[in-house]
Amino acid sequence: MSSEDVEVVRRGFERFIATGEPDWEVTDADVLVVDHDIMDGSEYRGHDGVQRWVEDWSTAWSAFTMRAERFVDAGECVVVIVQMKATGVASGIEIERQDGIVYRLRDGRIVRLDYFNSAEQALAAAGLTA
Repeated sequence: MSSEDVEVVRRGFERFIATGEPDWEVTDADVLVVDHDIMDGSEYRGHDGVQRWVEDWSTAWSAFTMRAERFVDAGECVVVIVQMKATGVASGIEIERQDGIVYRLRDGRIVRLDYFNSAEQALAAAGLTA
């Protein structure tokens, strides 16, 4: 990855946190999202898929916040380590954990996003260690 790709991911992540909307200008029309945090390892494709994933993910929580702790240039991808706090809709249980998101880009556009419920899993998926 280049420093430009890290910046694409940083800006896109910050936009999502600020607005709840992905940065569609840098998200490939055929993007693939794989959520390793969902029991069935669901996959979502395209812009409609990304919107469905965000809806599916956020309906599990009555409230959540997410903040990037660091952006890691992992060579062929960018890993974002995030601090997530959330309250379950049904259970009311509050959690705080460190999640990880692996972004793969091609020609400055996000073509794949893998979401993990631990930084260690995300770093391992990128070929790194915590």
